[in-house]
Amino acid sequence: MRYTDIAIVGGGLAGSTAAAMLGRAGIPTLLIDPHTSYPPELRCEKLGGDQIDLLRKTGLADATLRATTLDGEVWEARFGHVVAKKPSDQHGVMYDTLVNTLRAQIPPEVETIHAKAAAVSNSEERQKVVLSNGEEISARLVVLANGLNVGIRHALGLKRRILSECHSITLGFDVEPVGRTAFSFPALTYWPKRSSSRMAYLTLFPIGAAMRANLMVYREMTDPWLSRFRQAPEETMRAMMPGLQRMMGEFKVRGPIKIRPADLYTTEGHVQPGIVLVGDAFSTSCPAAGTGTTKVLTDVERLCNSYIPRWLSTEGMGAQKIAGFYNDPEKTACEARSLAKAYHLRSLSIDNGLRWRAERWARFVVRLSQGLSRSIRERRASRSIPRNLAAQQLR
Repeated sequence: MRYTDIAIVGGGLAGSTAAAMLGRAGIPTLLIDPHTSYPPELRCEKLGGDQIDLLRKTGLADATLRATTLDGEVWEARFGHVVAKKPSDQHGVMYDTLVNTLRAQIPPEVETIHAKAAAVSNSEERQKVVLSNGEEISARLVVLANGLNVGIRHALGLKRRILSECHSITLGFDVEPVGRTAFSFPALTYWPKRSSSRMAYLTLFPIGAAMRANLMVYREMTDPWLSRFRQAPEETMRAMMPGLQRMMGEFKVRGPIKIRPADLYTTEGHVQPGIVLVGDAFSTSCPAAGTGTTKVLTDVERLCNSYIPRWLSTEGMGAQKIAGFYNDPEKTACEARSLAKAYHLRSLSIDNGLRWRAERWARFVVRLSQGLSRSIRERRASRSIPRNLAAQQLR
């Protein structure tokens, strides 16, 4: 049996970030994941805003951001018209590249065991993890970061409560211009004109030399529309977004089209001695709302920077200690915002009540006025530069 302080089950975004942070802090840690290199998967494909700030709190931002592609500017289109061109800090990156870049920052003192966790048993002192290769791990704390995997949950009495089944569906694919070397925009977010399209938005952003597309829709996995999209993606996109052709010109979808449904759920029975769940292992978010990475990084940052060092400084690993993490104000606020945004965006996209129709038009007017104001300021600034240069030459 191997002994360690922390055993992390799952080496995706949450588990790899936690392993790197704990290893750098000098805390004895083992990472358990069957993949020697994390495989391609349709999940987070860009970072931005508060996610960059959270990544900096982990101490892993610099090397991670070097593996991404910054777009610098995003065009926003509503009702078939470009209403704004604004600065952007979006960093595009494929999920497997993101995870493998984080794994590369795990110190050598943190051993990665390439196996599956077959069973976990817990107590107030030490926990035991039995692996698929027959090995056994004894740890003071087990961090479950195994995402949607349900194998271990039942034995621990963890129950998954579905809040919204198939809340949204994400389609991921690459697009390329036809007859041109590049699109006219650096990045584009296209909001639908009609609620009947059952679409949240289309976002186009660069990853390396490719232009990546994430299309967020609200449909069932049995909807024939998905089959039509696979068979004729360009035609289906033009029918759904009549103004898109004007912005993109002729384009072609290339490479595989990946489709991922997302349920909203949370976990019950989770306050147990010696076990803590992070990221999707505890609860999910809606990819369309863009809060998934924020939720994962909030969980891991709070757990590794605040709670684990404090827990290890005293004896035992009882449920009372564990409860402190789940009740953390930053974590609970993030969970609440994530869930509220998921429901709000769905209603804003497909509901036809007076409130939602009014809000869609209000957003269009606000974004249009903001875009016009920004454009006017930029033109004034560009005209003032030659005048300033002329004034300097006269002096």
